[in-house]
Amino acid sequence: MTNTLNYTHNYTIKQLVLPLDIQTIIPFDDLIYTFDEVMKGCNLKKYLIADKIETRGRIGYNSVTLLEVTLFGFMLKGYTSLRELESLCKTDIRFMYLLRDEKNTPTHMTFSNFINNYLKCSIEEIFYDINQYIFEKDNVNTDIVYIDGSKFEANANKYTWVWKKACTTNRAKLYRKITTLLDEINSTVLNYQLTNYTPREEYEIEYLESIFYDFKNRFNINPSTFVHGKGKRKSNAQRYYEKLERYLNKLKEYADRIQTCGDKRNSYSKTDKDATFMRVKRDYMGNDQLIPAYNIQLGVSDEYISVCDVFQYASDSDCFLPLLESFKTHYHKYPTYPVGDAGYGTYNNYLYCKENDMELYQKFYTYKKLTEDKKYINNPFKPFNFKQDENGQLICPNNKRFYFLKTQPVRGNKYGRTEELYQCEDCSDCTLRTECHRSKNNRIIKLNEELTALHQEVINNLKSELGIVLRKNRSIQSEGTFGVMKYDRWYKRIVRRGIDSVRLEIFLVSIGHNLYKYHNKKKRLIQ
Repeated sequence: MTNTLNYTHNYTIKQLVLPLDIQTIIPFDDLIYTFDEVMKGCNLKKYLIADKIETRGRIGYNSVTLLEVTLFGFMLKGYTSLRELESLCKTDIRFMYLLRDEKNTPTHMTFSNFINNYLKCSIEEIFYDINQYIFEKDNVNTDIVYIDGSKFEANANKYTWVWKKACTTNRAKLYRKITTLLDEINSTVLNYQLTNYTPREEYEIEYLESIFYDFKNRFNINPSTFVHGKGKRKSNAQRYYEKLERYLNKLKEYADRIQTCGDKRNSYSKTDKDATFMRVKRDYMGNDQLIPAYNIQLGVSDEYISVCDVFQYASDSDCFLPLLESFKTHYHKYPTYPVGDAGYGTYNNYLYCKENDMELYQKFYTYKKLTEDKKYINNPFKPFNFKQDENGQLICPNNKRFYFLKTQPVRGNKYGRTEELYQCEDCSDCTLRTECHRSKNNRIIKLNEELTALHQEVINNLKSELGIVLRKNRSIQSEGTFGVMKYDRWYKRIVRRGIDSVRLEIFLVSIGHNLYKYHNKKKRLIQ
């Protein structure tokens, strides 16, 4: 008699059966194969401190595997949350392929600990190491860098601003209140003794602290004995002690806020102290209100992000120098053609390019007027259209001469730039006065021959055949990269808080963008 096995109770039609080799059901042109190629070409293990990432009560995960899963998530999605990564490891067969040596799928807390404790300090080097492999394979030309910036809204509340100017103004008012209080203490409590308190124009925290503790010890004040509430009369010592304590705490608060702002910032958010209030293009409130944000700067070469960084100030011109210094650090050279829009065309940046043998292909703020606006170009009252006599003196349309007035330094210019001021000899009774200027006195104009020469060099460069090509490509590549990041890969807002965590996030997104771009280029070549 043969024994027959009954599988009726152990088998269902929905039972999952996977082939032994997962690769057989992944399409040959999938992103995972391009990603696997790049990971094999880069030795990323050297950037990880430990081989195993320990977790509570579980066997540790391989650190290289966690890194690959994290980077592939950003390549696939543009930006992926840690909970989404956890879910993909359980449901997406490509993530199962990367986790083939792991018995358990990592949780979102495992990814969080790995990124914050192991990846934050090395993510920048990983970005440039991956770039090196991709750039060699795709023959990327790093002599040309298209630079652009965009303000990304920070993960901070909207109405948590702290303004530096308000703090300095209120601190000056507080100084006057402290002076009034010290005068009152000297006259009422101390009766102008030899050891009275000396008022000052400005008060350091240490000086006010010494007064506070001296007052407390001199009168043996015990705050536990203070009276409060309706119908209770406070003594002079209690009132003065409470005021001194309140003023001291407020003085510390203003000092801390001003120090947090630093020299280059005028504001910050209470919920993310590294975020600065800026104007962003995507003003969903519709009232042109300042929003806490970070200034994200990208340098793009042949559609790849070659350099990126995060800044706390809104002006693009201040980001130009540190961004190119970062480029020099990792590529061991400066780009020959750093191409930027009018936000980067300042005197400091032009001189910086000249010092480091870089060509001037950055527009300045009046570039469009000087090249396209015929009304502005042909305006006879603009100083660049004034005639000159045999002595080189400027002559206005009313045949009045301009005489040298003085030379003054330009504020905030680290290269010692100066400008010359010239004043008209006589503007009274001039029939062209209303068209020329609106000042009550004789007209004064500012000239800088070196800056004018640099502007002319920029115009000549950008109007050349190479300049026209670079201008077109800048709008396509640098602005197009931000467009892909925001609207194709849906990364429009900062998720993390703190500038170090934001830099980590931007490098992860940039790595994902470059890997995705490399895969698409390979796919186009195959087709």
